[in-house]
Amino acid sequence: MSGTRPAIRGTSEGTGAPRRGAVVAALMLSMALAALDSTVVSTAVPQIVGDLGGFSVFSWLFSGYLLAVTVTLPVYGRLSDTFGRKPVLVVGASLFLLGSLLCALAWNMWALIAFRIVQGLGGGALQGTVQTLAADLYPLEERPKIQAKLSTVWALSAVAGPAVGGLLAAYADWRWIFLLNLPVGGLALWLIVRHLHEPARAAGARARVDWAGALAAFACGGVLLTALVQGGVAWPWLSPPSIALFGTGLVLVALVVVVERRSAEPIIPGWVWRRRTIAAVNLALGALGLLMVAPTVFLPTYAQSVLGLGAVAAGFVLSVWTLSWPVSAALSQHVYRRIGFRNTAMLGIGTATLILLAFPFLPYPGQAWQPALLMLLLGGALGLFQLPLIVGVQSTVDWDERGTATASILFCRQIGQTLGAALFGAVANGVLAGRLGSGSLDAIAHGIGTGAASEATRRAVADAVHAVYLGAACAAALAFLVLLVLAPRRFPVLKD
Repeated sequence: MSGTRPAIRGTSEGTGAPRRGAVVAALMLSMALAALDSTVVSTAVPQIVGDLGGFSVFSWLFSGYLLAVTVTLPVYGRLSDTFGRKPVLVVGASLFLLGSLLCALAWNMWALIAFRIVQGLGGGALQGTVQTLAADLYPLEERPKIQAKLSTVWALSAVAGPAVGGLLAAYADWRWIFLLNLPVGGLALWLIVRHLHEPARAAGARARVDWAGALAAFACGGVLLTALVQGGVAWPWLSPPSIALFGTGLVLVALVVVVERRSAEPIIPGWVWRRRTIAAVNLALGALGLLMVAPTVFLPTYAQSVLGLGAVAAGFVLSVWTLSWPVSAALSQHVYRRIGFRNTAMLGIGTATLILLAFPFLPYPGQAWQPALLMLLLGGALGLFQLPLIVGVQSTVDWDERGTATASILFCRQIGQTLGAALFGAVANGVLAGRLGSGSLDAIAHGIGTGAASEATRRAVADAVHAVYLGAACAAALAFLVLLVLAPRRFPVLKD
């Protein structure tokens, strides 16, 4: 691997500053496309189902997109290290826009699901490559600025997405949700093509792409994530479909190992796990993905049932953490410059553990400001945890390894979220079944939406969500231990 970092034209002083500003604008627009996607679509599901039908399979609008994003993240990361960031980002944005156009033209639910998968194939490139380019454009001391901007994009998207989706579905047509991606994405694509200029790479520097490994990884990830997403929902965990999918997934894992060991340029290189810093951060951010499921999936149900809030107010209780997260991330540089990346992240996740543990001690039924305050504090703690780890890992690798390293940590976070949805869903359903004798969280949530929840149901939901938050606290504690035991005290930062 080359130890030099190719300079991106337009990132130096003088005439380069405006060009870098245009590229940053393109990155923020690209991130907004990926961030808005699920939140906008979720609020329009009733209108989509009413128009296309397919209520029994509509969850695949999200699961299919998630599968495509997750399994392509490491592939795009490796490709960006081989061919450069620009071609990968251009292809990814083009795929996302093509998927958006096709979604707007969908004639039934299965077609819409298929086109959402096309969107996800592009979304994987957007998420990973945007984060990698942000590190390419800025030296270490300036990276918190661009990362804070990207975090702000996610925060605003989380708040604005449901409102935009609801307005379009109510006053226009749900198809406009996808059509509006075209001008935004088109502008981002034009800015990238026009203003991002990577240096030409020597012919000898271009390695062969491990397409066999990419295909095997895609198939393996798709099968295992399908088993996790659908298990306990579409079929019981110990049913023949689950057993068949997990068995096939294990066979494909073995196939990936064999293919990657024989490849000269593996799509998932072994050094990602052999280096202590990257391996520790991968595991820690996997735990972050796990614990994030607790508030994002279960807090709105808690707010509506236990606190008696409406859907909009319940969304606000959740969204307050997106206000403190980017602020904390932006300020984290002042902390990790003094005490280091690892200690800053440990401070953040240690605080998050205590906040998550406090949730089950909230009074019943309580006031809305109480969980909102905890979420505000949790966002601040997680901003202090995540950003130093991302910046730290990106600063320990050369340019031609940065895409792979960045994709690996985002991939692990996505896997954590998928595992968390399956694990905490089982925990919540188990508590509800124990308290009420039968039922699932989905069925209970439907009753809450109609205002028909009984006192016994409200208490059962409170107990279920408390159990989920305890599980999230365990995940946070696990991340703390991983950093304490595995991560080096000082990350081996390379000079830019």
